Amino acid sequence: MSSNKIRIFLLVMLGISISLSGYAQDKKKMTVEESVKVGLENSNFLHSSKMNMKYAEAKSKEVNTFRLPSLTFGASYTRLSEVDPFSVSTPFGNFNISPAIFNNYNFKVTLQQPLFTGFKLESNSKMADLSYKASKEDFNSDKNELIYNIKNAYWGLFQANQIKKVTEENVAQIQAHLTDVKNLFDQGLATKNDMLKVQVQLGEAQLRLIDSKNAVKIANINLDNILGISLSTEIEPVNNIEKRSKDVSDLGNLLDKAYSVRPELKSMDYRVKASESGITAAKSDWWPQLYLTGNYYYSRPNQRILPTQDKFNGTWDVSVSMSFNLWNWGATSDRTDQAEAQFEQAKDGYKILKDRVTLEVTRNYLNINKSKERMTVSEQSVDQAEENYKVTDEKFKNGLALNSDLLDAEVALLQAKTNYIQSVVDYELALAQLKKSIGE
Repeated sequence: MSSNKIRIFLLVMLGISISLSGYAQDKKKMTVEESVKVGLENSNFLHSSKMNMKYAEAKSKEVNTFRLPSLTFGASYTRLSEVDPFSVSTPFGNFNISPAIFNNYNFKVTLQQPLFTGFKLESNSKMADLSYKASKEDFNSDKNELIYNIKNAYWGLFQANQIKKVTEENVAQIQAHLTDVKNLFDQGLATKNDMLKVQVQLGEAQLRLIDSKNAVKIANINLDNILGISLSTEIEPVNNIEKRSKDVSDLGNLLDKAYSVRPELKSMDYRVKASESGITAAKSDWWPQLYLTGNYYYSRPNQRILPTQDKFNGTWDVSVSMSFNLWNWGATSDRTDQAEAQFEQAKDGYKILKDRVTLEVTRNYLNINKSKERMTVSEQSVDQAEENYKVTDEKFKNGLALNSDLLDAEVALLQAKTNYIQSVVDYELALAQLKKSIGE
């Protein structure tokens, strides 16, 4: 083999090894808790919600600064056209009263403090702070929603994997059944129709296996997408399929907790309070506006210094100003009506949301109880179906049961196991929904 062929062969083998190692790195075993952690870290949706919260925080700080003293600085330079200086002629000669200064320099520092604005600044500051608190609760709500979506996708993949395993077991059982029927057929103890029935059921089981494998791939991609990781990552859920029922509080305690903890309700409550402050802000124009202003001038020439001198001099002034809107065609009254309407609308929104939370918690409470009962019943059904299959299989091998009886036992066992997997997943999702509905 030439050196070039050897080099190409080594490069190809290196590329294959790198690809295989990269594929191995794409396989991950994860619990539902680990999935939630990864999803929260990678979520662009949650990051966007967090940025909205930061925006509201910065806006609150900005609005609060309007209540504090402001300090501004200004400077200017002016070049004047040349004119003759102002002079007076007397018998004793000409005297310049005001020299002609063509270059003017001005520096000004202004300090302004609002004294009274009809409670506008205080109300605006309170509204901004309440809006920031509402945005924090919106973030918590988005976080809870994302956690539920991650759990939903995780248990969807878990269910798909478990159903695939059960289907594989069913295919293996039917294949073993087909082997036994073929042996009996060769011995003249079974008909060709018996063998065909098993072959048809095997074909159906193999089709279900194809569908279950595809369902695993789709569920895996869905979970990868929600977690914000590469769609080629193969995730293996590691939670065991077992009875995981937990005791939950009674409905009254759950509702009380939801009313006090649910972030959507807290956010809406803050918005109700903010709209109430908006009424005060809207009424502010019915009051006079008072400001304290101080200026310091450093100019060349300084117009307050007489006679005018071509040099820098500093002067200052302090003033209190008042403005009062005597007539604005009812605009203040209209703004007040708007604010009051928004306040009433916000209160109605809170009541509607509270009713919806009550319905949601009640529904989820009933669902989790139903899921616990279904899980208990389906678990018993699996035990019964497994025992029925073992007995029927043994009887069939001893010639004491019909071929159709064993086929029915195989189908019943598959259905019982599928129902149990579904009941476990339904319980986990019901528990996740209940936690979300009470704000956990």
